[in-house]
Amino acid sequence: MRHVLTLLDLSPDEIEAVFALSASLKRDLARGIRQPRLAGHVQALLFEKPSLRTRVSFETAFAHLGGTTMFLGSDVGWGHRESAADFARVLTQYVDVVVCRANCHQRVEELARHATCPVINGLTDRYHPCQALADLFTLLEVHGRLAGLKLAYVGDANNVARSLAVACARLGLQFAIAAPARYQFDTGFLKLLDEHHPQFDLQVTTDPREAVREADGVYTDVWVSMGQESERAARVQSLSAYQVNRELLACAPQRARFLHCLPACRGQEVTDEVIDGPQSVVVAQAANRMHVQKGLLAWLLAR
Repeated sequence: MRHVLTLLDLSPDEIEAVFALSASLKRDLARGIRQPRLAGHVQALLFEKPSLRTRVSFETAFAHLGGTTMFLGSDVGWGHRESAADFARVLTQYVDVVVCRANCHQRVEELARHATCPVINGLTDRYHPCQALADLFTLLEVHGRLAGLKLAYVGDANNVARSLAVACARLGLQFAIAAPARYQFDTGFLKLLDEHHPQFDLQVTTDPREAVREADGVYTDVWVSMGQESERAARVQSLSAYQVNRELLACAPQRARFLHCLPACRGQEVTDEVIDGPQSVVVAQAANRMHVQKGLLAWLLAR
């Protein structure tokens, strides 16, 4: 049984296969072609966290492929009315794939451990693999290649940053992260990266100008994620020097494109002039969530 809980679950060749299928399906959609590759299939979205992009992009992708989707919120009693094992074994008898958006990464791991159908991580506190796939697919469209590019991430080393680092390690990109010391990658994650990719070109710095130098993509995310509201004041104060604004973007080459997973807190981690500016690809990046997830679903369920 194949699951996608982190991008370490996919080999570089498999990621490239997903990208090739995503590009083909995107071209088909532009021509009005929606082949029902997954007709009769059912997708369950099991969400503990609110969502716009993840929910709508997965539902739309599955509809384009001819399948149907059911949204499962707190009313199904995951982790409350019965054991997690019983819940997983029963749910996955009914559906063909589960996309799970959970507060805790261990919850998704436990779900997958007992599942009899594929489980895709739609976001946890540790990883956001589908977002990172869409991000690198967007860079591939912009630059025509991935190997040898440099992606700079400015801000808190959160779930998105971890998945981006894994994706870059998998596909041969350099990854630079600029953040205050207290918001850098934890030692456990760095050890994991080194175990899987000892030659990975990872640059860790506290200087955002150093990180974006020679970058092909400049990325940021919100400073306060869901569940971190009690830390808001401390985070905003610590990260205030890490705003992506016109001055910082000017330290990167003109070819650099600005990325953000959205939603954005305009005026905090990014200014309007950057996110709405000519180097921004955030709208195309958001659209690619649907295209890449469509490719992932078609690839995963055709196995």
